[in-house]
Amino acid sequence: MQESELILNTDGSIYHLNLLPHDIADIVINVGDPDRVHVVSKFFNHIEIVKQKREFVTHTGYYNGRRMTVISTGIGTDNIDIVYNELDALVNVDLKSRKVKEQLSPLYLIRIGTSGALQADVDVDSFVFSTHGLGLDGLMNFYHYRNNAEEEKILQHFQAHYPHYNTYAQSYLFQCSPVLNQLFSDSFHKGITASCCGFYAPQGRMIRAQIARDGMVDLLSDFSFEKYRITNFEMETSAMFGLARVLGHHCASANLIVANRITKKFSKNYQASLDVMIENVLHKLATL
Repeated sequence: MQESELILNTDGSIYHLNLLPHDIADIVINVGDPDRVHVVSKFFNHIEIVKQKREFVTHTGYYNGRRMTVISTGIGTDNIDIVYNELDALVNVDLKSRKVKEQLSPLYLIRIGTSGALQADVDVDSFVFSTHGLGLDGLMNFYHYRNNAEEEKILQHFQAHYPHYNTYAQSYLFQCSPVLNQLFSDSFHKGITASCCGFYAPQGRMIRAQIARDGMVDLLSDFSFEKYRITNFEMETSAMFGLARVLGHHCASANLIVANRITKKFSKNYQASLDVMIENVLHKLATL
């Protein structure tokens, strides 16, 4: 790989993340907010690596004897594109020779985030585990991939329900890792998580600027196919699941509901609920 394609810093670390291969564990928790890295790592028994470049803050340490990394991605699927490709390079590319390794290593990539509910019965301060990531953002349209039969059926019905009219990005969909799906079998609502390319108009919010697509929240909420419905939306999960699929990693997304867009409720103290969810997730990951 040429220097313009795989960019490294002068110390040999990967360009944006400023990390070397030994800086990360095989379990990598990603959060959007750089300040939330400490909110997760405060539960670690020991922290051995602390690094930062731009919005990318990384802590690596141990929880119940299991080495884990927590890294901030910043907000949005475009940032996931950077972080997941560079994490993959750290484990699957020899950075000195710039060649892909013969033996590839899978990572466990888990989002811990906050989200808005799209179903009235998914209340604020509850937890949602994403069975699928539904992309409304367009990122995975730039990658070659193949869906399985179930994904194709769900996506076909969604695209008929929510057409893009040759104006909006073509939607895409990926399921989470079956291994991690089994791990999160209790304490969580489960459903499809839609990922948007912005926070305001792309999520149906209007302050002063007029939105182009009226009723999108209701359209997303009303979608169902067999046992599946869209439980929530945020801004990262679809790209995570898609890139994990094409790169050969395990991926999952756990979200605390801070707002319900149907009932119009907002959490009164989501930080306390977030701590509960973080400990829940860490405890499960430590068993891997």
